[in-house]
Amino acid sequence: MSHEAKPELTFRAVTLAIILAVILAAANTYLGLFAGMTIASAIPAAVVSMAILRMLGGGHILENNIVSTGASAGSSIATGVIFTMPALIILGYWEDFVYSWVLAIAGLGGLLGVFFSVPLRRSLIVDQGLAFPEGKAAAEVLRSGDKPGEGLKVLAGAAAIGGAMKLAATSGLRLIPDTAASSAWFGKTLAYFGTNLSPALFGVGYIVGLNIGIVMLAGGVIAWNIAIPAYSTWFLAADPVLSVQLAGAGAEDAAYGIWSAQVRYLGVGAMLIGGVWTLISLRKSLFSGIRSGLNAERADARGEKVPDTERDLPMRFILIGLVIFVIPLMLLYQAIVGQWLVSIPMTIIMIVAGFLFVSVSAYMAGLVGSSNNPVSGLTIATILFAALVLVVLLGRDSPIGAVATIMIGAVVCAAACIGGDNLQDLKCGYLLGATPWKQQVMLAIGGVSSALVMAPVLNLLASAYGIGVPTEAHPNPLLAPQANLMASVAKGIFGGELPWTMIGIGAGIGAVIIVIDELLKKSGSSFRTPVLACAVGIYLPIELSVPIFAGGLVAYLVERFFHAEDAKAKENIHQKGTLFSAGLITGEALMGIFIAIPIVVAGSADVLALPEAWHFGGWLGLLMLAGVALLLYRLATRQELNQTA
Repeated sequence: MSHEAKPELTFRAVTLAIILAVILAAANTYLGLFAGMTIASAIPAAVVSMAILRMLGGGHILENNIVSTGASAGSSIATGVIFTMPALIILGYWEDFVYSWVLAIAGLGGLLGVFFSVPLRRSLIVDQGLAFPEGKAAAEVLRSGDKPGEGLKVLAGAAAIGGAMKLAATSGLRLIPDTAASSAWFGKTLAYFGTNLSPALFGVGYIVGLNIGIVMLAGGVIAWNIAIPAYSTWFLAADPVLSVQLAGAGAEDAAYGIWSAQVRYLGVGAMLIGGVWTLISLRKSLFSGIRSGLNAERADARGEKVPDTERDLPMRFILIGLVIFVIPLMLLYQAIVGQWLVSIPMTIIMIVAGFLFVSVSAYMAGLVGSSNNPVSGLTIATILFAALVLVVLLGRDSPIGAVATIMIGAVVCAAACIGGDNLQDLKCGYLLGATPWKQQVMLAIGGVSSALVMAPVLNLLASAYGIGVPTEAHPNPLLAPQANLMASVAKGIFGGELPWTMIGIGAGIGAVIIVIDELLKKSGSSFRTPVLACAVGIYLPIELSVPIFAGGLVAYLVERFFHAEDAKAKENIHQKGTLFSAGLITGEALMGIFIAIPIVVAGSADVLALPEAWHFGGWLGLLMLAGVALLLYRLATRQELNQTA
C-alpha cells in the first residue's frame, strides 16, 4: 500500500502537536532553568498521541509520528531560549523578557535550524546510519502502539509522583528541602557534599545512563571535592576581594562563593576545548551532508523519480526561506547596535556559525542523543568568536557589546537545538516510512507555536523564583547555569575580567579528558569519557550530578538483572523505565509551573508553605527518592518478566 493513502499531516495531528509542544516547552523551560538541561520529549508525546488519537477514532502510526515530531519542538525551542536569553536579565539589559524579541529570536532561530538541517538528513541518517537513540526509541514506542493506554498510565503515574515531590519541596509545602547536604571547615580546608532531591534529575539519569552519570559526577568531584578545597587551603588568602566577601561565611556559603567566582570557570575552559574538538572531529561529516543534499536536488531537477520517503523540502524553497528569515534578524541586530557596519557582520557570523553548529548538533544527536547534545558548548564557542569580532568593531569598553554577542548566540543556540531535534525525528520517520518534508513542516509549526509562549512562561518563573542572580526577594533563584555562563563570558570580554587562569586550567583538564576518551575508543571500550559531559559536571553544583548518577546506576542494575549486553536488548528492557522517567521529569516540571502561579498572585514565596513543625528535613526527601528508585527498578524488571512469561 502506498504511503500516500495513509493519514499523516492531518488537521487533528497538527492541532494536538501544537498543544503538546506548548505544554512541553513550558515544562522544559522550568527544568532547564533549574538544572541546566532539558529532555527530548518525543517519546512521551508519542504515547499521549496514541492514546488521544485512538479515543478520537483511528490514529495511524504516521499520524502519531507527526504529533511526536511537532510536540518535540517544544523542548528544543525551550532549550535554545533558556540557555541564552536569561543572560540579558543577568546583564541588566532587560528587566523582564520582552515578548516580541523572544518570539523573534526563538521563532526565527528555530526556522533557520529546520532549514539548515535539511541537507544533513541523507548523510547522517541514510548514508552513515547514525543511531539517533531517541528517534529509534520513539519509533519502537509507536510500533508497539497496541496498548497505548498502558504506556499512558505509566507516564501519568510517574508524573503524579514527580509533581507531588515538587509540591512537597522548598517552593511548595516545604515538607522537604530541595537539597540534602553536609559541609564543614577543616582548618582552612572546605569540605562539601550533597544531593538534590529532585525526581526529575533522577529520571534524567535513568535516561542518559550510567556512563554519562559517572562522567558528570566525576566533573562535580573535580570541582567540589578537589578544586574548591585546594583553593580554600592555598589560594583564598591571596584573593583579597573574595576573602572579604567570604569573611565569617559558613562552610556551605563559602564553598558556593569560591565555586561561583573561580572554580566554575574550569568548566568554561573544558567546554571551550570540547567545542573545538567537536568541530575538528566532525569536519568530514559536514561536507558529506552538504554534498548529499545537493546531489538529491539535482536528481529531482532531472525528473528522476524520488520516493516520498526520500523527499525533503526543496533546496530552492530553503534558500528563499533563509533570505526571508535572516533579514528581520539583521534588522533586529541593527536596532541593538545602530551601525550597519556592525549589524551586517553580526548577521554573517550568525549564518555561518548557525549552519556549522546545526551540523555539529545533528551529528552529536545521532551519536549520543538529544538529551546529551552539548549545545551549550557550541553556543559558548559562538559567543567567544562573536565577542572577539565585536571587540574589534565596537571596542572593548562598548556598553552594548555583551548584549549584541548574546543575541548572536541566542539565534545559533535555537537553531542548533532544533537542528538536532529535527534529525532525531527524521530518524524515527525513516524507520517508519514517513515523508520527510511533512515532518520538517510540522517541526517548523511546532517550533513557532512554542516560541509564542516562551516569554510569558519565563516572566512567570522570574516573578515566582527569580532567575540567575540571587536577590533579597529571591535568595535562591533558578540557577539558569548556561545563561549565567554566557553572560559571564560576554561580560568578561567587554570591559570585565574573566579568571583566565581557571579557564586555561579547565582547557587543560578538557584536553586530558579528550586523550582518555580517544584511548578508550581505540581500545574498543564501551565506557567513554565525553569531554562536554564532564565539563557540565564541573560547571554545575555537585548536588545536581548526584541524582543523575543514581538514576544511571538504577538503569545499569536493570541491565545487569537481565544480562543485557547489546544495544537492542537494552532499548527493549528500558522502554517502561524510560516512560516512567519521562513522567517524573514532566510531572515535576509542570508542577513547578503551577506552583509559580499562586506565588506570583500572592507576591510571596511562602504562600504554600506549611508551619515549621511540618518541615522534616533532608532525611525524608532521601527516603522519598529511595522509594522512587525502588519503584522504578521494580517496574523495569517486572516489565521484562511479564513480557517473557
